[in-house]
Amino acid sequence: MQLTHELLDRLEKLEQKYAAMGQDLLSYIEGLLYADYLTYWDYIHLDTLLSLQNTRTPFPDERIFIMYHQITELYFRLCIDAIELLADRDESPDPALFKRQLERLDRYFRHLTNSYDIMVDGMDKEEFLKFRMSLLPASGFQSAQYRIIEIMSTDFYRLAHHSKRDGLGPDTPPEQVYEVLYWRSGATELATGKKTLTLRQFEEKYGEEFVRLARRMKDHNLWRLYLKLPEEARNDKDIVRLMREHDLNVNVRWPLMHYRSAVRYLDRKPQAIAATGGTNWQKYLPPKMQLVMFYPELWSEEERANWGKSARMKAIQEMA
Repeated sequence: MQLTHELLDRLEKLEQKYAAMGQDLLSYIEGLLYADYLTYWDYIHLDTLLSLQNTRTPFPDERIFIMYHQITELYFRLCIDAIELLADRDESPDPALFKRQLERLDRYFRHLTNSYDIMVDGMDKEEFLKFRMSLLPASGFQSAQYRIIEIMSTDFYRLAHHSKRDGLGPDTPPEQVYEVLYWRSGATELATGKKTLTLRQFEEKYGEEFVRLARRMKDHNLWRLYLKLPEEARNDKDIVRLMREHDLNVNVRWPLMHYRSAVRYLDRKPQAIAATGGTNWQKYLPPKMQLVMFYPELWSEEERANWGKSARMKAIQEMA
């Protein structure tokens, strides 16, 4: 190989890079002589990935259950990364970057929603009801990443139970809001009103983390970032549409897919309660029961009054 101008230029830039770190370029070049080539399976840690589906029962469909939830959590991580890229900046977001990240969020959640047939129709019902009982008190309710997406998407007080929102606002201490979050009421025992073990475990592991995140996101959540955009960008039809889509994806479409799955597999007493760790999914999952909206200012009064109605009607038709 000839020492072309392009090659010498890159060597000079590499030398400057390593010199700035107090490193010797020749040592790194020598190391390349002995380094193995990168393979696909090593790069994505394929063997490790495929070793993580550890079932608790002999039922084959339990592997479907595990893998789909793992896939879901990876998509949630993509969503968190998409928002974090915007939130982790001191300056106002660039409108083009803001729009691009919203598009990514919409794409991730649409893939998730469209893939939920794997859960709704993709497992044998009798197998599910058997292996699911061995997983108590674990529940998809305990997905911390989903809660993180909620906290990063809007002002924390908007995640309070609708009956407790009066008197709350952007400046309400997150510790106070946390006590009345809507999802906490979804994990209380129906008979006694006490916290389920599912909720107690979840709060013990993540409660303090959620409060810290809410404090950090006070001025950096998606809604606050949207308000920092120039007026022209705030009125951009595509950006407004994508904000509304994110609201629907997280607060209507995704919960409705869970509801479809719960009706399919759990709507039988007493398994309906026991198989979900005691979570009250009948009142917790339907969007019309929670009325959680990230961006009520972007919806008309009629749309707020009929929150997610078209999506709900579609789901009802699909369950019929």
